[in-house]
Amino acid sequence: MSRGDSKTVEATRRRLTGKQADTVEKLTRAAVEVLSREGFAGMTIRMVATAAGVGTATAYTYFSSKEHLVAEIFWRRLRNTDSPASDDADPTVRVVAELRSIALLVADEQELSGAVNSALLGRDPDVEHLRVRIGAEIRKRISRALGEDPDPEVVESLELLYAGALVRAGMGYESYSDIADRLERSALLLLK
Repeated sequence: MSRGDSKTVEATRRRLTGKQADTVEKLTRAAVEVLSREGFAGMTIRMVATAAGVGTATAYTYFSSKEHLVAEIFWRRLRNTDSPASDDADPTVRVVAELRSIALLVADEQELSGAVNSALLGRDPDVEHLRVRIGAEIRKRISRALGEDPDPEVVESLELLYAGALVRAGMGYESYSDIADRLERSALLLLK
């Protein structure tokens, strides 16, 4: 199925009709708005449902928890953000561009970026499912940037570098923009 298919859209829990996809889109947009006002600790599915103009029971039909909802927001952004176009012959340049792009995906939205870190650490089975998808997408992007037949240990090291950098940013040690710079410097050291 292509990303632009208007009849069905894949969600964490099931395939959606166009109307259902619209409801999920309303919920994800409303969640970003509620997060910006209330923060992750204050956000509830009920608040998001009200802001989206849907019933709370309807919201729970699509999202098992606020962690699931926030993880879905991040997954959708990652999935819908193209890899940075780089024709550079140097795989290091391509990898750095890829890592920077992913690290900055939610950097401009402080409440959302913190919520993503909290959500992805959750144990909700729907979050676990999304965490696997997100990890696979990041691995695919790093591998593609490294070029043909990348060393699996280098790919894994870059994944760990990325994950550690985002946890560090999520803990408030540095801004996501600063972490993207640090991630770039660390990746350059690793790829020398």
